[in-house]
Amino acid sequence: MSYGHRLRDTIAEAGTTPLIGVYDMYSASLAAKHYDGFFLSGFGFAASHYGLPDIGFIAWPDIVAFAERLRHTFPAHHLLVDIDDGYADPEVACHVVRRLDRAGASGVILEDQERPRRCGHADGKRILPLEKYLDKLRLVLDNRGDMVVVARTDAVEEAEMLRRADALAKSGADVVLVDGVRGVDAIRRLRDVVGDVPLLFNQIGGGKSPRLSLSELTELGVAVAIYSTPCLFAAHEAIDRALAGLKAADGRLPEPAGQGTVGVRESTELLELNLHSR
Repeated sequence: MSYGHRLRDTIAEAGTTPLIGVYDMYSASLAAKHYDGFFLSGFGFAASHYGLPDIGFIAWPDIVAFAERLRHTFPAHHLLVDIDDGYADPEVACHVVRRLDRAGASGVILEDQERPRRCGHADGKRILPLEKYLDKLRLVLDNRGDMVVVARTDAVEEAEMLRRADALAKSGADVVLVDGVRGVDAIRRLRDVVGDVPLLFNQIGGGKSPRLSLSELTELGVAVAIYSTPCLFAAHEAIDRALAGLKAADGRLPEPAGQGTVGVRESTELLELNLHSR
C-alpha cells in the first residue's frame, strides 16, 4: 500500500490523527518514540535550516531533501509536508509534488497565500483570489500520484473563511485546513461547511487557535491535528536554560540529575536506532 493510501486510511478511522512537527533528524528520532506520524513544518524548517522566520525563505530542493532523509530512516511513519504556496509558481508546485511523491511523502499542504507570505498564525497575511488558488490546486491534484493533498486557506474574515472552505471541500482535495481558526464555534461552522471532507486543525504554541485535546477535537469532528512546533519550542527553552546554567557555573557542566538525564550514552543509543530503518 502506498504512503498516501496509508495516511488516507488512517484519517478515515475514528478519532483525530495527530501528526507531530519535526524540524531535523534528531527531533524526528525523538518524536518517533511517541508518535507514528510526522508533519514537516515550514515554521520549524525555516528556523532550523536557515535561522529565519517563516515568511517565504524556504527553497524547495531543501524541503525535498529533508523529506527524503526522513523517509529513508522512518519508512513506517506518516509524513505530511508543508509546501507553503507551492513556491509561488504553479509549475514549480507540480514539480515539487512529483518529487515528494517519489521521495515517499504521504501528503502535502498547499496554501492560498500570496507573497510575501506569513506564518498562518501571524498578522498581515494576504490571500490569492480564490479562482487563482483553485487553478493551482487542481494542477497539484493532477500531479500528486497517490499522496494526500490538504487544501489550506488563510482567510481571516469569517464569511470569506467559510466561502473558501466550501470551495476547497468541493475541489477534490482530500482534507481541508483553515489556518488560524480563532475558536471552537468557528470549528463547528467549518465542520458543517466542508460536509464529509476531513477537516485538519493546526495547533501551534502561542498561536491564534485554542489549545484543544485530541478528545475535544474528535468531538468537534476534526480528523487530523498537526502540532507544528512542540519539538522546536521545547528545544528553544531547554537549550537556552542549559546554556544560561553553564554560563552561571563558569563553564562547569552540571552533575547528572538522575533518570532522564541525557548524556553521550543516551544520545548515542537514540541515534543507533537510525542505523537501521525503523
